[in-house]
Amino acid sequence: MTASPTSLHDELRWRGLLHQETEGCEAFLAKAPVTGYCGFDPTAESLHVGNLVSLMGLVRLARAGHRAVALVGGGTAMIGDPSGKSEERPMRSAEEIAANAALIWQQIQRVAQNALGADALSRFAVRNNAEWLGGIALIEFLRDTGKHFTVNWMMQKDSVKTRMEHGISFTEFSYMLLQAYDFSRLFAKDGVALQLGGSDQWGNITAGTELIRRTQRGEAHGLTFPLLTDAQGKKFGKTEAGAVYLDAKLTSVYKFYQFWINAEDADVGRLLRTFTLLGASEIAEIEAAHAAAPHERGAQKRLAREVTSLIHGASAAELAETVSRTVFDKKADAHSLSDEVFTMLAAEMPSVSVAPSAEGVDIVAVLAEAFGLSKTAARKLVQQGAVSVNGEKL
Repeated sequence: MTASPTSLHDELRWRGLLHQETEGCEAFLAKAPVTGYCGFDPTAESLHVGNLVSLMGLVRLARAGHRAVALVGGGTAMIGDPSGKSEERPMRSAEEIAANAALIWQQIQRVAQNALGADALSRFAVRNNAEWLGGIALIEFLRDTGKHFTVNWMMQKDSVKTRMEHGISFTEFSYMLLQAYDFSRLFAKDGVALQLGGSDQWGNITAGTELIRRTQRGEAHGLTFPLLTDAQGKKFGKTEAGAVYLDAKLTSVYKFYQFWINAEDADVGRLLRTFTLLGASEIAEIEAAHAAAPHERGAQKRLAREVTSLIHGASAAELAETVSRTVFDKKADAHSLSDEVFTMLAAEMPSVSVAPSAEGVDIVAVLAEAFGLSKTAARKLVQQGAVSVNGEKL
């Protein structure tokens, strides 16, 4: 049986989520509870599963007895983060960014409450940096923040270096200073002494620790998570249909559930460690059972249930699980399905609504309308035994 980790640092290492950290970070975390933050820029109206790595990092921080702050970048999104981008981001209007920020704020709070329970708000806060960046004076910012960084130092950071060949605007070049300012302000006002982020954020994070050291003579640390890829080395979270969003209006609960069900066997153990709150012993048991009977996809089913519950709630996850079983399990009892199941089914696949007549339902007419068939073709399908109603062939 696998032993459970005893500290946040040990847990991140065991889960494979420890990529880079500042010197002394492990000892700093072990001394006393700290407040840590991670930023999420509202460049879209929803976070996607790639953002979930960092969001779960904040959840793990709170569960380990520390305090977490999710910072929605309503101010920094006006500039655009060059990290991980090969070209300039398109500029968005202030109104669009504010609307996105409000949606993402609610999304983060929902995930925190699903993960941490009733006292989530006492351990997990959400802030928006538009609160202070929107009114900052340019001369004041250049004097108090810009003077602490040389252009040479900034150009050595990967987020800038990788863009030099094709060019980077002064606007995006300055993003690093704004993120450093965020960290410094949160350190001074809220006691935030740790920043979490993806591996592409390392340069921005260390700019913040440097600014805190120079201006406040304070100790602050940074920790990054590795870039998540699938077994083929492709960036995780992308499908043929595009990004998998945490907003049910953009990626339905059923499609979200199916995304995790479709995880490759080679990836599922790592995904359980990355995206769920299950402990080491339980994941080891799931992996052992999956290795003994991979055709049952037990690990994928557990992964889908756990992650969907975290994002959309336990009831939505249970409904998606029932719909998935109805679609793919030939032994599923269609007679016992609830109205909610039929509603989700109707939204995910071709469907029509038919009012029965005194003679019943004309199945040929239903097939013709639902699938665009001729009545002759629909009748032939029935005659060939290719049509079932509630699991029974016609």
